[in-house]
Amino acid sequence: MHLVQDPSSLFARGERLNWWLEVPRCCKIGTMNEHRKYDNPPITEAIIDLTVTPRSDLALDDLRRLTEKHFADYPKIENRIEAMGTVRVEPGGSTSASAQQKQVGFKNTKDDEKLVWQTRLNGFTLSRLAPYQSWELFCREAQRLWVEYRKEVRPVEITRLAVRTINRIDIPEGYVELRDYFRTSPEVSPDLPQSLAGFFMQLQIQLDDIAVELLINQTIVPPPRSGMISVILDLDLFRMKDVPQDEAEIWAFYEILHDRRNLIFESCITDKTRELFHHASCG
Repeated sequence: MHLVQDPSSLFARGERLNWWLEVPRCCKIGTMNEHRKYDNPPITEAIIDLTVTPRSDLALDDLRRLTEKHFADYPKIENRIEAMGTVRVEPGGSTSASAQQKQVGFKNTKDDEKLVWQTRLNGFTLSRLAPYQSWELFCREAQRLWVEYRKEVRPVEITRLAVRTINRIDIPEGYVELRDYFRTSPEVSPDLPQSLAGFFMQLQIQLDDIAVELLINQTIVPPPRSGMISVILDLDLFRMKDVPQDEAEIWAFYEILHDRRNLIFESCITDKTRELFHHASCG
């Protein structure tokens, strides 16, 4: 099965194909003991997220004070808006729909727009946009801001810890065989045409040894420039049961999530893909 580039593709028409697979064709997770470093890592966005149960008297003014305290570091401040829609089915089969918006926090961005810090009534998110630097710098900044958030917000409980990386793999245009670049990819019956104009695949996997859920999303997106085909490999790891509450345990667990994320990423790609990132060293 291979990809073709076609301006009238499924994505241009707003459609998508779905595959729901039970087992990915990855190598065994946990067998790789090296952490690869790349000159040009494919991460377009790295995310550290903590979801909380807020205290009953928490207000937006509490979050506003927090954002103003860090204005020098994150001077671009926007309201974080959440939209909700409701569909009501009336007796007789008629339907009505309504939508409403409400502010749930703030979005704070550095001047260079590479770090985005979200403070919400129910949680905290830090995003690092490309070019990705290092986990150490990113995690250190998340920990610094989280301590300030927790001090101001005083949440009742942390209910979810998550690490997510959105990787864009830019492949030279031409005859692209997915299996040459990805060890995890959709499988199309040999009785069907093998040329794909687009696809969307999602895998939901339980990582029982660390009590974590993994979502893998893979799809085609418009490339940043002509002459290539771009595939997103989105890895989302999160824990929602027995979530650590102690600060030391929280950040120790984030190191586990980061290490496992690296293993999963390397398990899903091939050496031909690694060559695209100009592999520099292992360490």
